[in-house]
Amino acid sequence: MTSFSSSRPATAVLLAAGLGTRMKSSRAKAMQQIAGLPMLAHLLASASAVFDRLVVVIGPGMEEVAELVAPYPVIIQHERLGTAHAALQAEACFGDGDVAVLYADNPLISAHTLTTLLEERRKAGVGLALLAMRPQDPARYGRVLAHEGEVSRIVEWADATPEERNVDLCNAGVLCADAADFRRWLHAVRNDNAKGEFYLTDVVGLAVAEQVRVRAVEAPEDELRGVNSRAELALAEAAIQTRLRETAMAEGVTLVAPETVFLCADTCLSPDVLIEPHVVFGPGVIVHEGATIRSFSHLEGCEIHAGSVIGPYARIRPGSSIGAGSRVGNFVEIKATTMGTGVKVNHLSYLGDSRVGNRTNIGAGTITCNYDGTFKHSTLIGHDVFVGSDSVLVAPLNIGDNALIGAGSVITTDVPPDALALGRARQINKDEQGKRFKDMLRAKKENG
Repeated sequence: MTSFSSSRPATAVLLAAGLGTRMKSSRAKAMQQIAGLPMLAHLLASASAVFDRLVVVIGPGMEEVAELVAPYPVIIQHERLGTAHAALQAEACFGDGDVAVLYADNPLISAHTLTTLLEERRKAGVGLALLAMRPQDPARYGRVLAHEGEVSRIVEWADATPEERNVDLCNAGVLCADAADFRRWLHAVRNDNAKGEFYLTDVVGLAVAEQVRVRAVEAPEDELRGVNSRAELALAEAAIQTRLRETAMAEGVTLVAPETVFLCADTCLSPDVLIEPHVVFGPGVIVHEGATIRSFSHLEGCEIHAGSVIGPYARIRPGSSIGAGSRVGNFVEIKATTMGTGVKVNHLSYLGDSRVGNRTNIGAGTITCNYDGTFKHSTLIGHDVFVGSDSVLVAPLNIGDNALIGAGSVITTDVPPDALALGRARQINKDEQGKRFKDMLRAKKENG
């Protein structure tokens, strides 16, 4: 068996050729999302923090998966003949050193657990290390027969005796071994089973037959649970949300009702951020210190600067930046808009493809008309501008500093600095006409 040093390289082979058949999906299983990101993206993040090299095995026609993993190399498994066959497709990428085989449908394994696995494999005399768990419901998982971490064999549930089925240590499928040993064992795996497939778990038996020490590394079920169905996807989502919430609170974020807040894997929350109940974060959100996100708000692809207050019932869409100390209130939608400091957009408004200067106030019911059916156009609003309620700002438009827009205006041309802009029709009052019109309607209703 090959010797090793602590500085030897380590390669992770990620198996991602699975189809979404059991999920009733046309998308690859690896692309199903958890916490706003594809399952495979979670595993890539953990593995890249531990291993020197990554290679991903995919199936034919999986261009979407190949695009996700770039620039890591991909190997195509043209025939799906089992997990050992899939791992063997990446043999040319093993190099020297250690090799671990991971699964895209085990997406929540932490970098800490992968580090522990690699360290266990590198202990003197250990030829193969594997991940194992003790799930609440062992169900039909393969059982790991071990004593004080020393594995004697893995037995599949269908082949296990009643005593073996009572063992609660279960196989998670992840293996780590010296590259040369792994190559030899993979080539020796046979497919004389009911499905005619080459199973990676058979490597354990081959190693034990050679009297190689096999060690089990235990990790929490929430890290090692497999995701093969929509129900299991939901369980994985719940597990990662719990992890993300606990991490946020440990780092100084207040979650008033943690179980109602849904975070994305890349959500970045600074200390002293306050998140009220029923808030959803999509990908790409950064919230700075002291900001408050009020109830029933949805944020995606945006940055919220210090001391700002968002919501309740606000939607901040991608490409938006909310300046320090700004207010975005109830039923306000912001899209691809940069707001300066101290801006107020408190009620029932829409700002799209806009830039808003410092201390500007946007009145209730104001909208920017940024789309002409073919092109998006920008609205530039200067500093200290007051936009009256129920105004329609038709882009492209430039409103100068300190301008005042009268309520109910439709603004179609640029407004100079310090100007008052009024864009509404003259009011006409016709005496008695209102009463006569309502009387006519009532009579029409009574006469059927």
